[in-house]
Amino acid sequence: MGNCLKSPTSDDISLLHESQSDRASFGEGTEPDREPPPPYQEQVPVPVYHPTPSQTRLATQLTEEEQIRIAQRIGLIQHLPKGVYDPGRDGSEKKIRECVICMMDFVYGDPIRFLPCMHIYHLDCIDDWLMRSFTCPSCMEPVDAALLSSYETN
Repeated sequence: MGNCLKSPTSDDISLLHESQSDRASFGEGTEPDREPPPPYQEQVPVPVYHPTPSQTRLATQLTEEEQIRIAQRIGLIQHLPKGVYDPGRDGSEKKIRECVICMMDFVYGDPIRFLPCMHIYHLDCIDDWLMRSFTCPSCMEPVDAALLSSYETN
């Protein structure tokens, strides 16, 4: 069998060492020297917040009042109890096995957050949900209206 891509030279390594004049004859190397590309700069993502469930804004676009409300909401979320998922010794126990937000099964050791209504969710899932709506995604009960109203008045 032959090689249909056989080069005119007997040495394939010679292709790696071809001269500038050879490249110029093929249309390569005739471009003026360009500046090297700029160094890689990692851009820090600007957080996105939800002042109301239907609005999405970058953190840099929030008004002062919206920033205060979001800071209060973050404070309230951080006061909700959290833990680690442990299905128990007996797998037949009637426990919640799935986060209804992401629809993924809980795995032993997953960080979870408990709501006052006793529903549990993945920590990241429910924190993002509560930043948009301060109600339980399963039963739609307000997470803690009394705490929220007393926190807002101070």
